Amino acid sequence: MKRDTKEPLVIAWKLALVMIAVQPLIISRFYCKRVLLKNMSRKAIKAQDESSKLAAEAVSNLRTVIAFSSQARILKMFKKAQEGPQKESIRQSWFAGVGLATSQSLMTCTWALDFWYGGKLIVEGFIGAKALFQTFMILVSTGRIIADAGTMTNDLAKGLDAVGSVFAVLDRCSLIEPEDPEGYKPVKLTGHVELHGVDFSYPARPNVMVFIGFSINIEAGKSTALVGQSGSGKSTIIGLIERFYDPLKGVVKIDGRDIRSYHLRSLRKHIALVSQEPTLFAGTIRQNITYGASEDIDESEVIEAAKVANAHDFIAGLKDGYDTWCGDRGLQLSGGQKQRIAIACAILKNPTILLLDEATSALDSQSEKVVQDALEHVMVGRTSVVVAHRLSTIQNCNVIAVLDKGKVVEKGNHSSLLAKGPTGAYYSLVSLQRTHNSEIN
Repeated sequence: MKRDTKEPLVIAWKLALVMIAVQPLIISRFYCKRVLLKNMSRKAIKAQDESSKLAAEAVSNLRTVIAFSSQARILKMFKKAQEGPQKESIRQSWFAGVGLATSQSLMTCTWALDFWYGGKLIVEGFIGAKALFQTFMILVSTGRIIADAGTMTNDLAKGLDAVGSVFAVLDRCSLIEPEDPEGYKPVKLTGHVELHGVDFSYPARPNVMVFIGFSINIEAGKSTALVGQSGSGKSTIIGLIERFYDPLKGVVKIDGRDIRSYHLRSLRKHIALVSQEPTLFAGTIRQNITYGASEDIDESEVIEAAKVANAHDFIAGLKDGYDTWCGDRGLQLSGGQKQRIAIACAILKNPTILLLDEATSALDSQSEKVVQDALEHVMVGRTSVVVAHRLSTIQNCNVIAVLDKGKVVEKGNHSSLLAKGPTGAYYSLVSLQRTHNSEIN
């Protein structure tokens, strides 16, 4: 009895020595099992990536698949995408069978050795049964803990990398700081915009120069239309005025002040953008209209903005009126309805500078006329920059600038540009569009 109360590793030192000798085998068994199962899971997930993407695309584009009767083709593609994962699974099964079987048998053999030698020591009277089990449990559990700690080293390293990336994001400074404390906060703008000597290329395509030494003057309180072929730089001008990007060289000025010297959030309160595909939030029509307002507003102001945007009639005709749910990204509404709500949002913001980027190009003729009437009301008295492919929508603009390959090749109003005849760039665009429309009709 007395002997059993002492430290088992001291009393059963012979057994302890044998178990410690085979301890590396126990540790390697637990370690290999954990690592093998983890790697199998990781490889299986990676092998399924391609087929998972294909399945997700097929489900998200279900209508297209059904419309073209492509179910059999999609299933065939999915089956082909599964060939790689299937081969990988078979290979992993062999590794798992051999590896796990070896690991388990190795563990069983070490336990058999421990019990055999421990039983022999009990028979010879060197130790008691309690010391045997105490020694066995201590050393086996120690081996498991050491193996678990070994398998955690990769997880700890990944955790450190993940934490490092989080802090890298938190410590990262934006190249365009929206809350520059030293930035100028305008109370009111007149709306004079000027681009002078601008060189620009998009960060994703640094070798493709959109502008080289580009300059344009947009007068305050007037409407300026930007026309030209795709890729001529029309939408880029909108992005530079909104300061989504900074020019590589040159300067963008608003009211004679470099746009980079403004407090960006304060500046954007005076600018409104209506794009070709307006984004509505998953809320009510009222919430989407008031999204452009910086302060609390009355219901009468919301209705007035909707009336100016030619949106009140269709909103009032809905069952829930202004409380109608727009759905995710405005899917419950048509293109023309979304466009008019976006215009109402811009009107409620009461901007000094209004940017219209292909605001009517995706609409049918009837919706386009309604939206165009709304836009003409909105543009009165504001600096308006209109990007359009349909030249009929910009005929009433004060100034029309024709762009070609990043340069202004012509500038004037509709009648003066047409007066240049067939040699004029604008005349050619109008003629081409008229010919195209007549062929369609």
